[in-house]
This record gives sequence, C-alpha cells and structure tokens, in this order.
Amino acid sequence: MAGGTLVNSPDFLRKHPSANITAVDLQGLGLNQIRKRGNTLEIDACVTLQRLLENQHTPNGLKRALKQEAPLNIRNTATVAGTLVACDGRSSFATAMLALDARLTIQPGEQEVGFGNFLPLRGSLLPQKLITGITIPLNLHHAFEYVARTPADRPIVCASVAKWASGRTRLTLGGYGPAPLLALDGTSSDDVGASARNAFHEAADEWASARYRCEVAATLAKRCLEE
Repeated sequence: MAGGTLVNSPDFLRKHPSANITAVDLQGLGLNQIRKRGNTLEIDACVTLQRLLENQHTPNGLKRALKQEAPLNIRNTATVAGTLVACDGRSSFATAMLALDARLTIQPGEQEVGFGNFLPLRGSLLPQKLITGITIPLNLHHAFEYVARTPADRPIVCASVAKWASGRTRLTLGGYGPAPLLALDGTSSDDVGASARNAFHEAADEWASARYRCEVAATLAKRCLEE
C-alpha cells in the first residue's frame, strides 16, 4: 500500500475522522527490488525503508536519514514511494532524497520527474497514476545532519548536502513546513551557511523560532560540507 503507513497513523485518523479511503494492494506488481546500474541506484517503489537502509550501495548519509525517519517497526512496513508521497517538511528521508536530486518514474507514460519538481505538484500529478521507481546518483559525496529534542524525535532542523566531482553542490533543509526546501544548487559551496539562513528566515512554528532554525541550519550545513 503506497501511503498506507500514513493512512493508518493516529495523527491522520485524528485529523481526517471521516476520510473515504480506497486501499489498493501493490504487492503483486513485483516492485520490490534495488539494482545498481553504473553510477545509479534504481529503487523500486515498494522497497521498504529498512531494505534500502540495509542495502550495501545506499549512501551513508542517506542511511543516517533513514534511521532518523522512523523506528524499526515502521521502516519494515513503510515503502520509499509511499513515504515520499506522504512526506512533510520534517521528513529526514525526503530531505536527503531532495539533496540527492532523486528522480521518480510515474506510470502510465513512463514519465520521469525530479523529486524537487514533484513535491509541489503531488496533488495534481498522481491521480490515477502510480510511482513505480526512484533513482539516485552514486557518483557523489553525501552527508546528513540533524537536531531533535531527543534522539528518537523527528528533526527540528536537518540538513543534507550532496556534492558531485564537477563541483555541483546541493543543500536541502528539513524540519519545517509542508516539504523540505532546496536551499542551494550550484557550483560554489562557499556560501552554504548564508544559503541555509536565507532559506529558513521565516521558519517559525510551535517547535522553534526562525532565528534558532537559521543558526542551527547554517551550522549543520557547514558540518555536512566538512564531512
């Protein structure tokens, strides 16, 4: 079930007590494999978070984000596509996948969409369609850092940096809002701190002030770059 973990959560049921849910079983489609092809990792949509975490080719930064996304029992049932479809800004997994410039394959039509372009269009892209796979590049360095109230909590602030041999650097931030943010995508990494502060200058909610998030995001971004 894509998104089944979200639909069955207490938070969802509390917020949508009269929701009309249609469940579709996807297990028979065989979308549960992970393949390394050259410098690309191909992840079928129904691969669980735990299987991706345990795969030998998964970047270490992404593994760190997966551990922070959910406890083991949830990681054993939640799928990669369902988690990305249902994510909000506090999703460490989505923040890391955005930094990696993940690509989603959507059927019918074999449409390939960048995860960053997909996020604001989730509602309009997916009716009567299905994500069948996700690809991420492996020819890069990747790091993920976070701050939370306790080690088991979802992040108040998290940062992820991916850097290619060409010098291209992507910085993404999570911990706030409806979706993670792309703060930097360019060939210069000298201003990651300033980029992080600018992205979170209005990021205030019940969990933290914007000023706090700006400073922590800048620190985490620099720490990722050092790694």
